Amino acid sequence: MKKVVSVIIPVYNVEEFIFRTVESVMNQDYKNIEIILVDDGSPDNSAKIIDELAKKDDRIICVHKENVGVSSARNAGLRIASGEYVTFIDGDDWVEPKYISYLLNLVESNKCEMA
Repeated sequence: MKKVVSVIIPVYNVEEFIFRTVESVMNQDYKNIEIILVDDGSPDNSAKIIDELAKKDDRIICVHKENVGVSSARNAGLRIASGEYVTFIDGDDWVEPKYISYLLNLVESNKCEMA
């Protein structure tokens, strides 16, 4: 069975970027992922956008919390992550389609704990 990779994305004031970010993760060639979107009390429309995205893909988990900062948002995601591996992506970035499979291959082929 393929290992689950947890992708944690802190979300704060990224309404113009978050769709592209999440879409780039949803379109990975490695599909056994959970996408944890942590809304850190964003005052813009980011929370609404991630809730809509979650309706389209059952791999997406949304967490809404009060604003404490990016480290707190990442930690909130870590608390619920179920994957054997974890990666963090910023809410205003995107990743190439082989991002996860490439890093997972490096970790497993080199018997590393991180890549």
